[in-house]
Amino acid sequence: MSWHSERLAAFDVETTGTDTENDRIVTAAISVVGGGEESIATNWLVDPGIEIPAEATSVHGITTERARSEGLPADQAIFEITEHLAELNSQRIPIIAFNARFDLTILDREARRYEQETLTDLLGGEEHLLVIDPYVLDKQYNRFRKGRRTLSILCEAYGIALDEAHAADADALAAARLAWRLGNVVPELGAYELNDLHAAQVIWAMEQAQSLQEYFTSQGRTERIEGQWPVVPFGASVEPIRSVAQSEAA
Repeated sequence: MSWHSERLAAFDVETTGTDTENDRIVTAAISVVGGGEESIATNWLVDPGIEIPAEATSVHGITTERARSEGLPADQAIFEITEHLAELNSQRIPIIAFNARFDLTILDREARRYEQETLTDLLGGEEHLLVIDPYVLDKQYNRFRKGRRTLSILCEAYGIALDEAHAADADALAAARLAWRLGNVVPELGAYELNDLHAAQVIWAMEQAQSLQEYFTSQGRTERIEGQWPVVPFGASVEPIRSVAQSEAA
């Protein structure tokens, strides 16, 4: 049976900003769906321990006041999220995350901030991660798509409903539906074994970043585009970096 017909662990976070090294998680959702079984959703509201900028609140709707009064302490929430993802991956349930490089890298940095084991630590190394990123998949198999590739744009292109965009649970489910649809409409993609698909995405994400980097250089732009996927190695950069998805969304 193909991976997209089995259980999938949809994951998304909303944050205080887009800097994976310094910003914090405010909400997170993990929804285990598919495989002919009942969906199981878990959501976290997190007190990030810092002020939530107005620009971030305008995106996800969570204020500093609400996070402080209703949210879990960040160290507890990060521990629970990381442990849950590790347990699912250990059962060979892949993590589905749109622009996974952002979500999994910021989760990694949060775990380090609180001196906890990271997701890759718990799994015994990055080679044991199983991640599926609909953004990387679409960019590989629809290379000549014009315009941006945000989650909402791709959901519309594939006929997938996305209600309450930028709510972690809604975005997570939309990413899972998008992965499922891609696995169905692209036979070559649906035929991949999970480990092979993860390994292929590592290569595709790097190639996509290199292609955009070359284009930016030809245009005289100096941004550095990050190619490591799905987790940017800790300490790999001392300057702000952007993923392909963040650059296309700008």
